[in-house]
Amino acid sequence: MNYWLFKSEPSVFSFEDLKAKGKAGTQWDGVRNYAARNNMKAMQIGDLGFFYHSNDGLDVVGIVEVCALAHQDTTSDDPRWECVDIRAVKDVPKPVTLEQVKANPKLAEMALVRLGRLSVQPVTPAEWKEVCRMGGLTPAP
Repeated sequence: MNYWLFKSEPSVFSFEDLKAKGKAGTQWDGVRNYAARNNMKAMQIGDLGFFYHSNDGLDVVGIVEVCALAHQDTTSDDPRWECVDIRAVKDVPKPVTLEQVKANPKLAEMALVRLGRLSVQPVTPAEWKEVCRMGGLTPAP
């Protein structure tokens, strides 16, 4: 299993919006960055990710699951742009702020710290466990 982080401005699409989509989830569309797109192409069904509220909030607020492999992004006619579908799994009991992530030496190399603008990022297993611990969650295996 691989781990990821998905960023969204809560005023555009929040974790509450994703939860409202139910078990079917929704496509993670509109991504127009090659690195982020390539991250989605590497995803497998069942991979888990953090849902991060960017700009307004700046915190990890939820856990998501990839529920469909990379496919054509329906918001673009350009076949280069693909996306995955994700669904909400659970809330993070204690949202983990960007400030807390940056202050934690165990997370100094996390993409969220190093690649601030990348909207879909990889998360290492060690980073996953640490952010889950900080958020009051028992990490998945």
